[in-house]
Amino acid sequence: MADLAARIERPDESFRLAARERQSRLTKPTGALGRLEDLSAWLAGVQGCCPTRSLEQVRVVVFAGDHGVAGNSVSAYPAAVTAQMVRNVVSGGAAVNALARLAGASVRVVDLAVDADLDDIDPAVGEHKVRRGSGRIDREDALTRDEAERAVRAGMTIADAEIDSGADLLVPGDLGIGNTTPAAALVGALTRSDASLVTGRGTGIDDATWMRKCAAVRDAMRRARPVLGDQVQLLATAGGADFAAMTGFLLQAAARRTPVVLDGVMSGACALVAQRVAFRAVDWWVAGHLSGEPAHALALNRLSLQPVLDLGLRLGEGSGALLAVPVLKAAAATLAEMATFDQAGVSDRTDGALTAGTDGGADGELLEGADGAH
Repeated sequence: MADLAARIERPDESFRLAARERQSRLTKPTGALGRLEDLSAWLAGVQGCCPTRSLEQVRVVVFAGDHGVAGNSVSAYPAAVTAQMVRNVVSGGAAVNALARLAGASVRVVDLAVDADLDDIDPAVGEHKVRRGSGRIDREDALTRDEAERAVRAGMTIADAEIDSGADLLVPGDLGIGNTTPAAALVGALTRSDASLVTGRGTGIDDATWMRKCAAVRDAMRRARPVLGDQVQLLATAGGADFAAMTGFLLQAAARRTPVVLDGVMSGACALVAQRVAFRAVDWWVAGHLSGEPAHALALNRLSLQPVLDLGLRLGEGSGALLAVPVLKAAAATLAEMATFDQAGVSDRTDGALTAGTDGGADGELLEGADGAH
């Protein structure tokens, strides 16, 4: 992990500042595009160019896994739904597929720890499988340390494959009955919050189920606290193979200088773990939305990330992040395609007086960093 952290640098600040300066010369009042201006500056920094390039190769990777804690009746659905939903994603019938088509993104689902044999579907789905299911985290480790290390490396390999094939924006999704329980346990342990404050309703559980879930989160947090300084062991103790793989994926994306749109509470939990490995990695991520799960707000607050959308979603799969992709595309388009005051012959307001805008140089030219986007 130390070697990986050492490879992660911050995005190029000069291009973020160039985007801010260009925004001040576009044909609009200063700040009139609101959050789009912030997002365009972030994109300029992570792409290493100003104006920004359009986002053409958006890739969703759905990390699938089952969790032993689901056997403690913490979900409204049986564990068998995970494997069924993997098949649904592969066949194109899930929400993530519909939203990906809308956003112009591709979808890949990866089985890290589904407690089923899925060999009859696309072999690529199971090529990184670590194990079937995981330990019940309220009373035993989710993984062995070796399994956790293998899962982290799998996530890194998956990120490399997507980036090497041309991805310019990555979206991590999640799929697994019971996965909001380890997510809550990780967030609770890392933010030192009470179990009752991080435990949500997940798949729509009733009060009795919520109390069982809360107890499981409390016990998992107690087991996680002694290993907070060892991120791999933390993922082995209170996470799962899908969590470890997603954490490796996020870190490798940052090391490869590739932007990521985070999704819901699971990606928030993995981002918190990854932040403890490499604090600079956060600069390569944007929060797509705010989940209805209470742990997600705590995670984003700790990460200092402001969600693009707040629609009360709690589906996972990458659904909320995908809804934010068109907003990011809009941010890129406005920065790159709008005319400046000087180009359009529109008067600019400067120091309280209307004067002709000054162009200051090469509007419309693409200023590239030495290493481009990656």
